[in-house]
Amino acid sequence: MPTNAEAAELLREIADILDVLGERFKPEAYRRASRSIESLTEDLAHVAARGELRTIPGVGDAIAEKLREFLATGRLDYRDRLRREVPPGILELLRVPGLGPKTARRFWLELGVEGPAELADAIRAGRLTGVAGFGPKKVEQIRAALAAAGPSAGARIPIAAAYPIAERLVAGLRAAGGIEQIEIAGSFRRGRETVGDLDVLVTSADPERVFDAFGRLPEVREVRLRGATKETVVLASGLQVDLRVVEPAAFGAAWQYFTGSKDHNVHLRSLARDRGLKINEYGVFRGEARIGGRTEAEVYGALDLAWIPPELREDRGEIDAAAKGPLPPLVERTDLTAEFHVHLPPDAGVRDVDRVVAAARARKLGYLGIVVASAAVDGPGPALPKAALDRLASVRVPGLALGRAVEVGPAGGPPDALAGRPDYVIVRPPAASANPPEASPGGPPVAIVAHVGGDEGARRWVAWAGAHHAAIEVGPGSERLDSTGARSARTSGVRLVVPTGVDLPDGDPTSAVALGFARRAGAGPHDVLGAADAAGFTRSGAARRRA
Repeated sequence: MPTNAEAAELLREIADILDVLGERFKPEAYRRASRSIESLTEDLAHVAARGELRTIPGVGDAIAEKLREFLATGRLDYRDRLRREVPPGILELLRVPGLGPKTARRFWLELGVEGPAELADAIRAGRLTGVAGFGPKKVEQIRAALAAAGPSAGARIPIAAAYPIAERLVAGLRAAGGIEQIEIAGSFRRGRETVGDLDVLVTSADPERVFDAFGRLPEVREVRLRGATKETVVLASGLQVDLRVVEPAAFGAAWQYFTGSKDHNVHLRSLARDRGLKINEYGVFRGEARIGGRTEAEVYGALDLAWIPPELREDRGEIDAAAKGPLPPLVERTDLTAEFHVHLPPDAGVRDVDRVVAAARARKLGYLGIVVASAAVDGPGPALPKAALDRLASVRVPGLALGRAVEVGPAGGPPDALAGRPDYVIVRPPAASANPPEASPGGPPVAIVAHVGGDEGARRWVAWAGAHHAAIEVGPGSERLDSTGARSARTSGVRLVVPTGVDLPDGDPTSAVALGFARRAGAGPHDVLGAADAAGFTRSGAARRRA
């Protein structure tokens, strides 16, 4: 069955083709519906099954009918008909960075250009010279974009892949000097599962120095645009990065504006107009007077709103909630004081145990659960060597409770036979599509369901976890819940497990991404296993320390 992302992309493509065909109002209607579907907190198919597609913002009768056809068949005749009305190469042009559908329409109708190769030929032949709106700088930008564009032009990358890139860029800019403030904005800051580009904001008394340093960073392949306050580069990976130098008095307004989302910002602008104000990336204005902009709190406060965490800025009710007062706190990094799912190497010894215990102590964790044995679906699997088990049983660290976990498949076990007397069980399906067991495995309680991705099978596992009072893992990749799955679990009363990364190399983004997904799901400390009270996990009986 088509996913929410596929349905959203379908509507975006329809909007682009309609723009190319010269339609005036329909394209924005399809784009608004696309954005609404992209930010849904449950599967579109479930909404359709309840007959509630019309409750989705931007989805009217016509779009609802098309969505029902797409969900039922995986195809849409309307989209196929539209595709036949434009040359195939026009759709390829739309994947070239910086070329929108209206520009593609002009190339098609005014120059007879029907694809990237023909556009490159037209540029080489000088056919864009003298065309209104296409000066030498613009033509050079298009030429560079065509050269840089490949089969994946315009594609988004997983946020986990964007993390190390963002960190290296920020570190490189800081090292170059001349920067007072620096922050990342965009969908990266909102913690979305994928990122299309990166937005970096800085304050500096010497923008030229900052831009020079940015263009010389090792990862930068090409400087595509440079102005007085903005520089756009393309990295060797193909990712586009926009760097903006902002005055300190407007930094909060710019950070809010470029963080988005678009729908969130449109709602804010509507509120501002209702109050006789204007809001943009430079601040909040009453007439010509700026009444807020140095911080994000000033921007929201000028609209009588509490500050809204970036992960929630998707226009899903967060603005109305902020009008009533401060929002409930979301889980923070400092709340993560328990780790329940640490794997040691199969040949682990005393040093491996001591290493992860020292890392847990350094991070001031209150609980550390180590997997001492695992099992396949059809029976027992490897256990830690005796030296590691003995060390785990003997080590004592003030303030740190140690637990022994076993990891089994849906029918794996019995857990006690795997590792003596484990404290709790982690159920790991061989695939999210695996059917949950009818009952909890015998022995110690199941505390965690791990490595379940975000498909239909994951929903069954969320329901199973709720019925068995188990928590479920959230994080990057297809083997953990994304933010949509995490929201579904949280609203069902199932607590989340957010890895701390205590057993991962420095710089591994798994924990940061997982925390972002939990926050996008609206999770507070009490929605995350062990976050509100790490010691409470041991007192609950789910993981008593056995000396």
